[in-house]
Order: sequence, then C-alpha cells, then structure tokens
Amino acid sequence: MPQLEQIATFPSQIFWLVVIFAILLIVMLKVALPRVQGILEDRQKRIDDDLARAAALRDEAEGVLRAYEQAQADARAEARRLMREQQEAAAAEAAARNAALGERLAADTAAAEARIAEARREALAGIEAAAGEVAQAMTARLIGVEVDADEAANAARQAGG
Repeated sequence: MPQLEQIATFPSQIFWLVVIFAILLIVMLKVALPRVQGILEDRQKRIDDDLARAAALRDEAEGVLRAYEQAQADARAEARRLMREQQEAAAAEAAARNAALGERLAADTAAAEARIAEARREALAGIEAAAGEVAQAMTARLIGVEVDADEAANAARQAGG
C-alpha cells in the first residue's frame, strides 16, 4: 500500500517542517512583527494625541462657555442697573414735571381767582350803578322828585344790604 510506504520519509518531513516553521518564525519576528508593532504604536499614539486634543478642546470649550455665561450674567446685571437708573430718572422727571405743573396750576388758579374777583367787583359796581339809576328813575317817576345819582346809589346800596 502506497500510503504506508511514506512512513519511511516521515522524519525528514517533520525536520523540514520544523526548519521552515523556524525560518518563517524568524522572518515574522524580525520583519513583519516590528512593522505591525510600529503600525499599532503609531495608531495608539494617534489615538492618544486625538484624545488629548479632544480633552484640551473640551476644556477650552468649557472655558468659553463659562466666559459666555459670565458675560451674559454681566450683561443682564448691567441691563438691570440701566433699567433701574432709567426708572429712577423717569420717576424724578415725572416728580419734577408734577411739581412744575402744580406750581403752574396754582399760579393759574390764583390768577383766575383774581380775575373772577375783579369781574365780580366790576359786576357789583355795574349792578350798583344800574340800581342807582333805576332808583333815581323810579323816584322821579313815582314821586316826581329828582334825586342826584350819589343819593340814589347810597339808597340802593343800603337797600341791598
């Protein structure tokens, strides 16, 4: 049987198997493995660099976010301060305008009261004069006596109260 006849060449086949395996192992250890290891080291270095850069960018972004939030808080505080100042200024201006308006209205009221008093005096003087003339005319017509204007005015004044 031809299959059993190969047993005589079996030890030489094992020898060459070990030799070829050793050569391949040496080639792999000296050539291929350093290349693969270099590639893996480069890849790991790149990953580490990317992670470090990502961490630095994250820290920078957090710093920018904190600065933005601080600027926003400062802007809000400034806006509140300006609004408060404007409200105080508007209240002061309104108070000043109200005071000026009050003074002007008081002056206008005093002037109007003076005009009313003057018109009343003039009206009363006109009424007294008219009453004197009426009394003079009635005396002349009813009694037939001519009374001078001063006496008629005094009589009308006394009769009026």
